[in-house]
Amino acid sequence: MSTHRVAFTLNGDRRELEIAADRLLIDVIRDDCGATGTKLGCGVGVCGACSVLVDGELLSACLLPAVFADGRRITTVEGLANDELTPLQDAFIREGGFQCGICTPGQLIAATALLAEQPRPDAEAIRSWMMGNLCRCTGYYGIVRAIQRAAGPA
Repeated sequence: MSTHRVAFTLNGDRRELEIAADRLLIDVIRDDCGATGTKLGCGVGVCGACSVLVDGELLSACLLPAVFADGRRITTVEGLANDELTPLQDAFIREGGFQCGICTPGQLIAATALLAEQPRPDAEAIRSWMMGNLCRCTGYYGIVRAIQRAAGPA
């Protein structure tokens, strides 16, 4: 298998790795870079557990060849905050937007992308945007409330 040298920024840190051409971004993020907050769920881009931001665009890391990261800025859940919670993370806690935690990193990344595009989304816009992030535990009510809280008054 051929290898490629890939240089990218992960959560603000420059990374340069030699990787096999057939590796997926999810595996490089978790195994090589130690950013294990991003979860592998379905492996086919349906559940949203592996959601990351690539140059600000919401994408599924389980579908992306790792070489796609070359020259790009990747943000995982670990990159959302430094020492303090973001308003969105705080809202997820206050509104019960998570339970088991498997989908939470992807939910937070997707919600971050939503708020970047629509700073004051209504409940319908939130539900529509978040359809790509599955959750078996919460029933989504806490997630919708959390995003509304983080967005502030309409």
